[in-house]
Amino acid sequence: MLAIDLAALAASGVKALLLDIDNTLLPLDQSGLSPEIASWIASLPDAGLGAYLVSNNWHGHIHARADEIGLPVIAKAAKPLPFGFRAAARALGVSTRECAVVGDQVFTDILGGRLAGATTVLVCPLSSTDLPHTLVLRRIERVIMAGRRPTS
Repeated sequence: MLAIDLAALAASGVKALLLDIDNTLLPLDQSGLSPEIASWIASLPDAGLGAYLVSNNWHGHIHARADEIGLPVIAKAAKPLPFGFRAAARALGVSTRECAVVGDQVFTDILGGRLAGATTVLVCPLSSTDLPHTLVLRRIERVIMAGRRPTS
């Protein structure tokens, strides 16, 4: 996550980041942003980038997490469907082609970002703890990735 080159994204025409929350910004089994990720989020405006959270999470605490992070959120986004990404881009006043989707899952974040027409950045999950269905998908992701590594 912290290795993402924000200047390079901005130079390529990206104006906004559409960020996953669970296991991308916050470990699934914890609450509270790390100081490094909080600083990274705070640096986005200096890089000329807007940001919006896009999450499949539907539990009530997702809005409290978004408040803690300091960014607006589209909850119940139904990723990989592109509708949540499009709604977040509209709210930021940009097209999805001017967005980069950042997330830890190939079958939700990356596929959904591609379907929306956005640039995508796959990052390593912050925790090995995951929901049972996600653990199954992670096995398939490893095959698809064929030894390639996400951005750290």
